Amino acid sequence: MSRNTVTEQLTKAGQAIEHSSFSIVDAEAGDKGGYTDEQWPLVRRMIHATADFEFNGLTEFHPDAMQAGLEAIAAGAPIVADVEMICVGLSQPRLSHFGVQTHQFISDEDVIKTAKAQGTTRAVQAMRKAHRLGLLDGAIVGVGNAPTALLEVLRLINEEGVKPALIVGMPVGFVSAEESKDQVAAQQYIPWVITRGRKGGSTLVVAAIHAMLALAEGREKNI
Repeated sequence: MSRNTVTEQLTKAGQAIEHSSFSIVDAEAGDKGGYTDEQWPLVRRMIHATADFEFNGLTEFHPDAMQAGLEAIAAGAPIVADVEMICVGLSQPRLSHFGVQTHQFISDEDVIKTAKAQGTTRAVQAMRKAHRLGLLDGAIVGVGNAPTALLEVLRLINEEGVKPALIVGMPVGFVSAEESKDQVAAQQYIPWVITRGRKGGSTLVVAAIHAMLALAEGREKNI
């Protein structure tokens, strides 16, 4: 079986450590939460990134999530993130292999100005700006920090007909984080991957997308 080259660690030593870590996760995870063969690599990488086995169970998938994400990556669809941390955390060589570009607008001056003027959050205005720029339709939307970004994406879907390819909704925190993810999962129109409850974070979104990139490269090799 051929191994990925673009989405692997760059050195043999790094690859060996990562593969050993994945093997340990597999061994300690037990029943693997009933996830499918395509879903488990994503959950495993999230556990690997956090050393938190609770994500084996807290992570939930829309039935079409993996297919939607892999097709979006293969098509070079953009990734729209709520915060810069996600864009920085994603491997540029891996993204470039598929022609995928990342976008975030949380610190743009116009976003900050409008948020102050309208009494909203920067995250809300950042998603509205992404919509104005035509970036949300067909995109992978990654939210790891701001529940209000996730709620705004849902509003844009419901009220303005926006249609992302996939929502990776994993905001962390105590105010609206859990509720925003519950609302994403309550709709079945747009595929999603979420973490239930308060746990989440940008690290998890990065891990999830890296897992999808690896799976997408594997698909290329099998064509």
